Amino acid sequence: MTRFDREHCVRAVQSKDARFDGWFYTAVLTTRIYCRPSCPVVPPKPANMTFYPSAAACQQAGFRACKRCRPDTSPGSPEWNQRADLVARAMRLITDGVVDREGVPGLAARLGYSTRQVERQLLAELGAGPLALARAQRSQTARLLIETTALPMAEIAFAAGFSSIRAFNDTVREVFALSPSELRRRVPAGRAAGETTPGTLSLRLPFRAPLNPDNLFGHLAATAVPGVEEWRDGAYRRTLRLPYGHGIAALAPRPDHIACRLTLSDLRDLAVAISRCRRMLDLDADPVAVDDRLRTDPLLAPLVDKAPGRRVPRTVDEAEFAVRAVLGQQVSTAAARTHAARLVTAHGTPVDDPEGGLTHLFPTPRALAALDPETLAMPRTRRATFTTLVGQLAEGTLHLGVESDWAEARARLLALPGFGPWTVDVIAMRAFGDPDAFLPTDLGIRRAAAELGLPSTPAALIARAEAWRPWRAYAVQYLWATDSHPINFLPV
Repeated sequence: MTRFDREHCVRAVQSKDARFDGWFYTAVLTTRIYCRPSCPVVPPKPANMTFYPSAAACQQAGFRACKRCRPDTSPGSPEWNQRADLVARAMRLITDGVVDREGVPGLAARLGYSTRQVERQLLAELGAGPLALARAQRSQTARLLIETTALPMAEIAFAAGFSSIRAFNDTVREVFALSPSELRRRVPAGRAAGETTPGTLSLRLPFRAPLNPDNLFGHLAATAVPGVEEWRDGAYRRTLRLPYGHGIAALAPRPDHIACRLTLSDLRDLAVAISRCRRMLDLDADPVAVDDRLRTDPLLAPLVDKAPGRRVPRTVDEAEFAVRAVLGQQVSTAAARTHAARLVTAHGTPVDDPEGGLTHLFPTPRALAALDPETLAMPRTRRATFTTLVGQLAEGTLHLGVESDWAEARARLLALPGFGPWTVDVIAMRAFGDPDAFLPTDLGIRRAAAELGLPSTPAALIARAEAWRPWRAYAVQYLWATDSHPINFLPV
């Protein structure tokens, strides 16, 4: 353990503090079982506890997952969304399925390090290398498919990323102390066969409480691009471009989870689709830590107390968001949606959506780079900004992904024509997921600051916001929420 001392961990386990689920795992030496800190069973004696920073490290040390608290379904560690160092970038890539698709050499190549350096740093901080971390994710995906579908085990093994049925069986037995068939028999009758549509799964996405859904789903719905996104029957729905195919996600807020319905053209994309939905909704955040820091400012404290647990609405596709940020420069939300919808209709990939009104995947940078710039209904300077961005994205000279080095990506974006601090910061906040990105020049932020008595000039507001670090992106959400714009309200 490097992130918490032993005494801190013991106290969290004895108080069953759910806030620390996913931060670390408790392994019990006498039973050889590992649990989340909030496990409902009677806590073991402190002398019988040992602690690991990842489920993969527990499994590698020979511990099995608890059948009561199911630690493999904990929210993810907030650290991987807070940091941009090698380990955090590697974890985001592993969660996005890169090791399963490209192997450890592919992971290292994306990070710009040798495989040995990547393995050494992951082992040092997480107690497990990239293969073990990817294996832990495969076992979690397998369990999800076993318990929520009626798929044959052979299809589940393939969809979860296992190379053989034998590897699938051995891993499930080792991690859960049950065979795949025994896991399925534990599910209440009828639950695993609940979905009859091929490729469709319904599941719950956990989060750390509190979670205020208003600005999160309000923002996604108010800025939704027709054909790609919609709000329907109490759920935000959107199309997903995935490594092996495409999908449609329907996400609806519930008091203790997010209801998620995924329709996938290829079930091998399940883990990636879940990861991207979680990232878009900022579900691995630690709202208590965020809100505690922001409450130290007496002018922000009433906003936090009124509606705690605001998240930062993010994206499932970093390149898509960068394009949309350019389309939204100096125009209204409605105008930005109209521009994006035209591009989607003309250059997006058509999809079928029997359950709603989604029609396309958002166009790829390559498709957008091939269009005639004269067809773009925007000022010439913004047209140049747009064509330069999509050209560099298509060529690969600019890459915006979960593995991006935030400082380097910011510098590359600022070097592009038409990219000022506002555009770069909003991309950093919503595409990179930088929790400390700040928008001091945003008109909505300056207006809210003036109304609250905060400094309203950018320089003075930046100085005041030093005390909000490293959570300034969340302060942006609270400041925006003082306005009556539709982005701040859960759609009805």
